[in-house]
Amino acid sequence: MHRRQKPSAPEHKRDLAAHGGALSMSHNDTRSFFNFSQLVLSAGHLKSPPVLKHSKITYFEVEILDMQSKKQICIVDKVPPSSTLLDVKHRFHKACPQWYPSRVGLQLERNGPYLKDSINIQSLAVSSIITLYFTDLGQQVGWTTFFLTEYTGPLLIYLLFYIRLSTIYDQVESTKNFRHPVVHLACFCHCLHYIRHLLETLFVHKFSGGHTPLKNMIKGCAFYWGFTSWIAYYINHPRYTPPSFGHRQVSFAALAFLMCEAGNHFINVTLAHQNNSGSKACFPSPTYNPFTWLFLLVSCPNYTYEVGSWISFTVMTQTLPVGIFAFLMVIQMSLWAQKKHKLYLKRFYPEGKFHVATAEPSVEGRQGQGHTTTRISSCFKVKGKESTSSMSHQMQLG
Repeated sequence: MHRRQKPSAPEHKRDLAAHGGALSMSHNDTRSFFNFSQLVLSAGHLKSPPVLKHSKITYFEVEILDMQSKKQICIVDKVPPSSTLLDVKHRFHKACPQWYPSRVGLQLERNGPYLKDSINIQSLAVSSIITLYFTDLGQQVGWTTFFLTEYTGPLLIYLLFYIRLSTIYDQVESTKNFRHPVVHLACFCHCLHYIRHLLETLFVHKFSGGHTPLKNMIKGCAFYWGFTSWIAYYINHPRYTPPSFGHRQVSFAALAFLMCEAGNHFINVTLAHQNNSGSKACFPSPTYNPFTWLFLLVSCPNYTYEVGSWISFTVMTQTLPVGIFAFLMVIQMSLWAQKKHKLYLKRFYPEGKFHVATAEPSVEGRQGQGHTTTRISSCFKVKGKESTSSMSHQMQLG
């Protein structure tokens, strides 16, 4: 029989260490698994990451051609559907710096109207490629600059003639001849007229931020400044003769002039107020102010008051240049009134079945013939419903 040998002391210690290490590792693994299980249970159910949905946005490509030669100028690509035509003009300006946005005219058709800056580019799209025709509108100026320049000139020019500069009149005659009171009154009325225009341009009229060609401002300034020089030269001349009927004629004309100026101002304020209130559904209507009751007779009473001012000024001064200027203003104001009245009919009565009163002929005639009607009221029946009047304020000289 073989005797079982006892392991030596060092070997016995190694076996115990190995057995203890195995137990320790097993215990640590169990503990780690337990901790991980607790972490999972405390976290709840694991959620899968959300799936990202990529929305497909359709971009447009705007091709800009020259209206005359039909040659391609540039292509504006990756235009978002929410963009406006003004955004396209700004990007076009970056590609062609010589044409800034205000002088860029874009048309959908060669002989079509110029598109507004506020129009949405998606409304023009038939496909992903939009073709527009470009026209250089020339150097542009803002409407506020246009009217301030046009009205400041006559105000200053008249005052230069009123003080009788030695370079304009003979100094001996200027000091010798007595000035009739109508000369001072005419200066007051003339300055009042253009100061009113300037103040209304700054504080009453609301312009849409558009522009007009510089050549239009030059033509307007030439007209107003030129006639003002001619009118002021005659009225302030040392040999100027007063009106034939004297004080009575001057007083009556001055009163009529002031009433027309007041009426013109109240009409412009009313138009601006109705535009700011957001009521743009019908014709403009009178208010409690008696000066606005002229709306019951004509569509554009501001032009009527403007004509009345210059006719009164003609009677008050009794000079030929003022009479010629008043005659031209009657023609110009009538043309503007007809144009605005047609715009009213097109906007409020697109079917052309209703003829609204103005002092001018209506747009459509009955059975193809011209028909002149008189506006009696600012309230009309349209398809059995009453339509009250209001108006969107437009830029005007009256």
